[in-house]
Amino acid sequence: MQNREIAAVFDEIADILEITEDDFFRVRAYRNAARTIRDHPGALVELTSEQMQEIPGIGADLAGKIATLISTGGLPLHSQLIKKIPPGLLELRRLPSLGPKRIKLLHERLKVRDAASLKRAIESGAIRTVRGFGPKLEAQLLKALNRAEPEAPRRWPYAEAAQQAEELLAHMRKCRALEKIEVAGSFRRRRETIGDLDLLAVSRDPARVMEQMRGLPGVRDVLGSGETKTTVVLHAGIQVDLRVVPRKSYGAALVYFTGSKAHNVHLRRIAQTRGLLLNEYGLFRGEEIIAGATEETIYRALDLKWMEPELREDRGEIEAAGDSGLPHLIARGDLRGDLHSHSTWTDGRASIAEMARAARERGLEYVAVTDHSRRLAMAHGLDPVRIRDQWREIDAVAKRLKGITLLKGIEVDILEDGSLDLPDETLAELDWVVASVHYKLDQDERAMTQRMITAMRNPYVDVIGHPSGRLIDRREPSSFDLAEVLKVAREEGCALEVNSQPERLDLIDTACIAARRAGVKLVISSDSHHPSEFAFLDYGVNQARRGWVEPDDVLNTRPLAKLRQR
Repeated sequence: MQNREIAAVFDEIADILEITEDDFFRVRAYRNAARTIRDHPGALVELTSEQMQEIPGIGADLAGKIATLISTGGLPLHSQLIKKIPPGLLELRRLPSLGPKRIKLLHERLKVRDAASLKRAIESGAIRTVRGFGPKLEAQLLKALNRAEPEAPRRWPYAEAAQQAEELLAHMRKCRALEKIEVAGSFRRRRETIGDLDLLAVSRDPARVMEQMRGLPGVRDVLGSGETKTTVVLHAGIQVDLRVVPRKSYGAALVYFTGSKAHNVHLRRIAQTRGLLLNEYGLFRGEEIIAGATEETIYRALDLKWMEPELREDRGEIEAAGDSGLPHLIARGDLRGDLHSHSTWTDGRASIAEMARAARERGLEYVAVTDHSRRLAMAHGLDPVRIRDQWREIDAVAKRLKGITLLKGIEVDILEDGSLDLPDETLAELDWVVASVHYKLDQDERAMTQRMITAMRNPYVDVIGHPSGRLIDRREPSSFDLAEVLKVAREEGCALEVNSQPERLDLIDTACIAARRAGVKLVISSDSHHPSEFAFLDYGVNQARRGWVEPDDVLNTRPLAKLRQR
């Protein structure tokens, strides 16, 4: 079993406990266990129970449960808990804005057991009697229920697909017959969710390459395998298509299978106006192939600059490539600091010192400690007294830890009326203030817009954290007038965050484009709750690159001295 599969079991245990019990601490223990397992860089399956216990956050009891799960494929506690709830109840988690707490309410108040009984509760109007289920959420749920989602192909978060892709490439590169291989498709364009994985390879012996793919330990089913193409489904459920193409066609195939469809249609239209044919085999004038071995030759033959895959969505990149107007996209190495992280003072899972050392190891020059404010009681948020206690620890760590600067920050809640969860006199003493919405995310567009604007007009707010509040495939984004928010952000010099957490990736790529055009600065933050999560900055950078973002558009590409001067 892979770490993410083990973590999924513990997440499900936490969900069932949250539905069936009121023991917050037990739920949190299993939720933290799932995050610890998912975050661990090494494969737990390769460790003994004793070695697992050396990992921070994994004690003897958890190590024993993990060992049982690995050896038997199941966990008695998990099986017992599943029997406590109706079979269809957990399936409701796939619906927008339905987490365990809301599912528990529906089950207790309306006897909802599955999607069918939920739909009846909505259509009868009964759901309106349950607090927190307003007309907007009711409409969202009904729309989702009316979609044939159980039959729709699943899309995978980019972070999960990246782990699969890394393992695939490592396995395939052991094949000596392989000359080159790359993942194409939406994965190469760094889309936030991935439908499947498309691998393109060049080899003098395709049969050996096909054999290598079929021999991957993670393969559950082989759907088809021929001379130059093999399709498999991995145990995790993701489909992989491997194609071996001729060396002379590799670049053309990479363009074709990277996409997007709209980008490729535009390219073919340009080719046609010149009397050329472009397909996955090459660029042809009649029977003659004039380009195909590399992507660069394809674009050059069409009088275009080569474009980064993240830009290929037909959003003006082709016109920009013809006019030499392509952006110089930000890269991970451009980031000098991280301005959103958490510690054990609230809901983080490592001390300030441990988080600072991890940030330094990732090559960062500064990191802001931005634990939650008091409104987030579930995370044991900080009040003005505890904040000052925390500052003393930050100062102590800063004295003994060289090579990185610690900033005193906060992630302060934006209250329902736009005011902030802490007094201005406290915020004024901080180095960095992230203001975020964590509750009442379903306000109507006008109210949410005004809420955000009011927060941005506070002179001590530096950045709005995860602005839309969405959780990919789990919670719809809040509704607000982006143009109005960007206008005020520009006026107030308030930045917007690109949150790198894999389930957030918020702002979305098109909003990044809009922010850049509006002259609003961005901050790419990890929102780390564990030392390993500083690696999530890669995902935030991906999102920014899809939004045409350059280094100068991002505040935390600046040296600390320049950041302080802004």
